[in-house]
Amino acid sequence: MGRNAVILVDKGEGITSFDCLGRIKHNVNKKTGHCGTLDRFAHGLIVVLCGTYTHMVPAFMGLDKTYEATIEFGRMTDTLDPEGEVLETGEIPDLETIKMAVEKLTGDIMQMPPLYSAIHVNGKRSYQMARSGQEVELTPRPIKIYKAEILSWEAPFLKIRLEVSKGTYIRSYARDLGHECGSCAYVKELYRTKIGPFSIDEAIRFDDIEAMQNLADSESLISRLPGFIRMEVDDTEAFKAKNGYVLPSIRKRIPEGTRFAMLLNQGKAVCIYAPQERKILCQMGVDNG
Repeated sequence: MGRNAVILVDKGEGITSFDCLGRIKHNVNKKTGHCGTLDRFAHGLIVVLCGTYTHMVPAFMGLDKTYEATIEFGRMTDTLDPEGEVLETGEIPDLETIKMAVEKLTGDIMQMPPLYSAIHVNGKRSYQMARSGQEVELTPRPIKIYKAEILSWEAPFLKIRLEVSKGTYIRSYARDLGHECGSCAYVKELYRTKIGPFSIDEAIRFDDIEAMQNLADSESLISRLPGFIRMEVDDTEAFKAKNGYVLPSIRKRIPEGTRFAMLLNQGKAVCIYAPQERKILCQMGVDNG
């Protein structure tokens, strides 16, 4: 049966993000989209949007993320993960050297994405060009490491928790950390535990997708997005909004800095409006997609 939904999924290792999408689409019989891929070797949280909620993808894509990574020093693969071929070996640094490197790589930094990534270069995916032996020219991107907490060190394996901005590649972080230590490194294990306000503890396991039970209420999940408000509108305003037009009487009541406003009429959701773009992102209660 079709449904519009926001679904938090705990993706397992060896499963692609598209595997999750395909399984959910089969069950809901609707258009689906995810809010940021998670590498096949990694596991943890992904957010899947179904039906009319797929128009909310940009709102979720910009959220910060939290990871727990196991980084192996003294080895680096071409893909910067355990699925690649070893390109480089080096000495194992001591913990004090690693701590100094972690501190240096915290805050606002410029990060070079991995060659094996989904970034578009001249109309092609970077990983497709790398696999075919083509030269790939990537440019560093500004990202932020809000917090880096070392959880354990059992040489050559460092376990670390990272709170990062959108666009951050943990594989690139491991590569750069290794080089800062005068060695090399790659991500051996990766676990995503948070996306914005959403936690892995709220997610359903991939194996439980078929049942599609115990799902969190989608409206309550959306209401936790940063800069979100709920606003009651009258019948006329609701009628206009249902037909794609948000009246000035609504816009002037929206507080400055609001990113998303769920418009309600007699307590029932009508639509989600992005005042900064003056755009209705999705109609609520519309069974399409």
